[in-house]
Amino acid sequence: MSERRKDPVTGTETTGHEWDGIEELNNPLPRWWLWCFYGTIAWGLIYVILFPAWPLINSATGGILGWSTRASVAEDIAAVDAQHAERFAALTELDPAEIPGHPELSGFALNAGAAVFRTNCSQCHGSGAAGAKGYPNLLDDDWLWGGTMEEITYTIRHGIRNEDDPDARYSEMPAFGEILSGDEIATLVTHVQSLPEGTDPLAGEGGTLYDENCSSCHGLDAKGDPALGAPNLTDAIWLYGGSDDALTETITNARYGVMPPWVERLGEGEVRAVAAYVYSLGGGVSEEAAAAGQ
Repeated sequence: MSERRKDPVTGTETTGHEWDGIEELNNPLPRWWLWCFYGTIAWGLIYVILFPAWPLINSATGGILGWSTRASVAEDIAAVDAQHAERFAALTELDPAEIPGHPELSGFALNAGAAVFRTNCSQCHGSGAAGAKGYPNLLDDDWLWGGTMEEITYTIRHGIRNEDDPDARYSEMPAFGEILSGDEIATLVTHVQSLPEGTDPLAGEGGTLYDENCSSCHGLDAKGDPALGAPNLTDAIWLYGGSDDALTETITNARYGVMPPWVERLGEGEVRAVAAYVYSLGGGVSEEAAAAGQ
């Protein structure tokens, strides 16, 4: 048990605690410190009365002032939306093809579209829009469903192969594992891999298999069909990979990539803004070039 005594030097009573001959004096706390401490207690009581503080099962006490950080952020977002509402409305009044060349709205569309892309699209297409396995690269000029402003806008608006929008882009490749033998699929894989090197799509045994099973969608020249979402097989750009294993899997079991519709989440103005941004990344196709089949 500790023993209290008076320090012979200062005359102050000790606490009875000693460490290596050093004794702790029982000095009172400074008045300024005590008042600060009492002030924090008072402030804490006032805070829990005025502001949200105590957690409940599904919420928290609201406080007399009814203030919350979420409401404050929502007000800030609403204020920014109100500032940009007129410009977004103007975007919806233009034909999508007119936006890139519009002198006043193109800059706004690119900046707003970049923000929308980073928030909603980069998770799949990457922060730099270079895509990944199964997610298209948006920097090149290879478009499954067409690369004009109108076509990009439609794809973003309605999505691809989703069940939420009846106007979604839709096509489905058959699983040829249920149609062709393993040897036939292997022959077709080798044939498809040779197409970017200039092989005639209809030449040889592989060409016969291609003509009978693939040409109706990918075309007799194997350059694909944007109306069907059928990829060009002659450009060495493979969404799921061009290796033996990747192409065997694609032909055997088919692929079924899904993209959600964005118009309900973003609104038409932001859809057009992000379409303008994607179009500007380097792979956008002009209406004239699309009409000419380039």
